[in-house]
This record gives sequence, C-alpha cells and structure tokens, in this order.
Amino acid sequence: MATPPSYRRIIRDGLWSNNQSLVALLGLCPLLATTTSATNGLGMGIATTCVLTASNVSVSLIRHLLRPEIRIPIYVVVIASFVTLVELTMQAWFFDLYQILGLFISLIVVNCIIIGRAEAFASKHRVDRAFLDGVAMGLGSTLVLVTLGGLRELIGQGTLFYQSHLLLGDWAKGLSFSLGDGYHGALIAMLPPGGFIGLGLLIALKNVLGRHLKERLIRLREARGAQDRPLQPAVSLRDGA
Repeated sequence: MATPPSYRRIIRDGLWSNNQSLVALLGLCPLLATTTSATNGLGMGIATTCVLTASNVSVSLIRHLLRPEIRIPIYVVVIASFVTLVELTMQAWFFDLYQILGLFISLIVVNCIIIGRAEAFASKHRVDRAFLDGVAMGLGSTLVLVTLGGLRELIGQGTLFYQSHLLLGDWAKGLSFSLGDGYHGALIAMLPPGGFIGLGLLIALKNVLGRHLKERLIRLREARGAQDRPLQPAVSLRDGA
C-alpha cells in the first residue's frame, strides 16, 4: 500500500506544484468566462471550493461502498447535490452576484477539477486528507480566478474589486479601486482573447518562478551537502614515504 501524502505536500500541490488551473489546465470554461472582474472570480472560486471540499469528503466517506463500474455516476450525483445547495444559497443571499455568474454556477457539476479530484484523490484517501485536498485545490483555483479577474478588470475597465459589496457586504465598498474617469481601458482584456492572453501570461510566470525556485533549492542542497561532507585528512610526504 502506497504511503499517503503528507499534509504539507497536499497543500503545496494544491496551491502551487499541481495547481489545477495552471498545471493541469482543468476548468478553463468558468475560468475564462467569469474572470471579467476580481469579484466575479472570487465568487466563483468560493463556490467551487465549497463544492470541491464537500464532494471530496463525501466521496472519501463512501469510497468503500461504491462498485467500480458505477462510481463516476455516483460522483456526479454527489457533486450535483452540493452545487444545488450552493446555487440555492447564492439565490437567497447573493442574488445580484448569482445573476452575474448565472449558468456557470450550475456548470460546476461538470467541472473537471471536482470530478478529477474525486476520482484521483478522494476515492483513495481518508477523510482528513480528502478534506485538505479539497481546500488546497479550491484555494489554488480561487487564487488564479481572482488574479486573472483582477488583471483583466484593471486593464479593461480601470477598476479593481468593483461591486465587491455584492459578495462581501456593504463594508467591502471601500475595497473598490479605480484609475479615474480619464482611463478608458483596453477592450481586448474584457473579451475572450484577453482571457486567453492573461491565462498564458500567468502560466508563463508560474513556470519561470517554479524553475527559479527549483534551481535555488538544488543550490541550497548542494551547499548543505558540501558542509556536511567530512574533510579528508591531509597526507604528508613523510607518511607517504
């Protein structure tokens, strides 16, 4: 039996090493369609994280009861149940934001990230690790959603976290930032090509930073190994004779 991954590795994979949006490139439809603003990205990220965490925990709890040939339909039913709960919650408490996100909340059901984690991780590990995996993967995707949404909103409209009160309440009106009325914005950032360009830039930045961190880690290990290596005693000419 394989050794289960440590908590630290699960968190690192979810946030960075195996980020589902930047490495696996899953869930691109809601990622590109809803990230016209940071607020939309945050709302979509929170909804996805809630569904992902709840479905991971549920699949882990029932993993020994499922027959292999029907596991995927069961996963879909479980995920759809939690999506319905999230959708009803948003209709009751965040109706304005729900109207903006619209169809993409329902499409969380077929989000490849959620089904993929249920199959690849939750069905093989205990509840504690399945829960942490759901939280880490959800937060990793949320960070990408908010970053890409904020980038497109700032370039396209000259604002940041505009209408954040729709999600966070009236106190969040102070979070809104604007470059001023004189900024007309770049329309391409708000269009689908802008989403692809922004995502490509984020992937390139992630790869550059990952390569730099890996090289730095290798140098640190080499330096530590050199320090731990015992010094060889010097051999004098007299001893050699």
